[in-house]
Amino acid sequence: MRPLWKNIRLSTFQIIIYGHAGMILLGALLLMLPISSTSGQVTPFIDTLFTATSSACVTGLVVHDTGAYWSFFGTSVIIILIQIGGLGVVTTAVSATMFSGRKISLMQRSVLQESIAATQVGGIVRLTSFILRVTAICEISGALLMFPVFAQDFGIIRGLGYSFFHSISAFCNAGFDLMGGKQEFSSLTSYVNQPVINIVIMLLIIIGGIGFLTWEDIKKNKFHFHNYRLQTKVVLVFTIALIAVPALYFYFFELNGMSGSKRVFAALFQAVTPRTAGFNTIDEASLSETGRMLTIVMMLIGGSPGSTAGGMKTTTAAVLIASCIAVFRHMDHSNLYCRRLKQEVIRKASAIFIMYITLFLGAAMIISRIERLPLLSCMFETASAIGTVGLTLGITPTLGTISKILLIFLMFFGRVGGLTMIYATVRRRPEVASYPQEYVTVG
Repeated sequence: MRPLWKNIRLSTFQIIIYGHAGMILLGALLLMLPISSTSGQVTPFIDTLFTATSSACVTGLVVHDTGAYWSFFGTSVIIILIQIGGLGVVTTAVSATMFSGRKISLMQRSVLQESIAATQVGGIVRLTSFILRVTAICEISGALLMFPVFAQDFGIIRGLGYSFFHSISAFCNAGFDLMGGKQEFSSLTSYVNQPVINIVIMLLIIIGGIGFLTWEDIKKNKFHFHNYRLQTKVVLVFTIALIAVPALYFYFFELNGMSGSKRVFAALFQAVTPRTAGFNTIDEASLSETGRMLTIVMMLIGGSPGSTAGGMKTTTAAVLIASCIAVFRHMDHSNLYCRRLKQEVIRKASAIFIMYITLFLGAAMIISRIERLPLLSCMFETASAIGTVGLTLGITPTLGTISKILLIFLMFFGRVGGLTMIYATVRRRPEVASYPQEYVTVG
């Protein structure tokens, strides 16, 4: 007789969701152990669930300062969750199978394809090996570059640990830090004018957020831009624009109390970090309402497909803009770089946009009403959660249980992906008929 669990049939989307959920639950239980906190006390489950979700979903929102509250064991659990969450649960599981010498099944290849947003199943094992190599090279290089600075500030042993923790956290776009020993919830504000920390952290964020598929294309075609896939072209151009334009705004219209290189570093960092990273070198609460709103928009857009970053993705925003331009020009098709976009892609982009905006605004309104906080401040937190960013105006630790549960859901939704959750829960219904067409006036 076959075991009952072997009769359970799960779709690829359900495997991805259950894998993430299981990892989060295990992390939450480990963080509840007395050994996980510096005080040696049991941490409430809602707080450990929030922390585990934020870690596994590489968000960075916290209810307790990571460096001050959690012990060595606790921070070890957090960084492991960040690493697995950044690579993806499925990628990590398949990698373990590869290292053990076992053959990767077709089902595993299919799940892995959905997990890393690959275009085809063929070559998926080779791509996984490439992802692991890039991750190891970037994280080790980042740690070695930052080590002299952290070793000078914290000593050789702690400096080495700090270097690897922040390198992994930055590459995975998590935004967790260990600076609570200096000042709780201070992130990297004490390094606002430190060139090595600024440059290395920014590069790690950008490299991790561009996506492994993009780096594979660059490796294959070198610097021949015209040979790149359409997705690579969109990702690179959109990423540069989303860094350059906000950086100019922050330099000229915010950061009035800074000058010289300090202002340049702060403006660049503030333009890079909302792309789902979560570190900050300035106090986010010091930004004007316009600066906060710009940061919210960048948090919602996020990084690129097949990356360690979250958000709606740069490609989603690009497809929506191309669709708008086609409408404005009375064109039948939406085009990007002399390539016509499929209607299916435009429909998916529109659905993702509606889901993100609805959840982001709806959750912000609920939290604002429950906690009696300004709506813009709540919008900042919910955008940070659903975009898996981690930036905050400082209200997260003060939120009640219902508000924390809402943020937990948004972080999970943002990391797993809206369409993945819908496909996992809604059964596909075949169209049995094509109904008569009728015109509806819009706009």
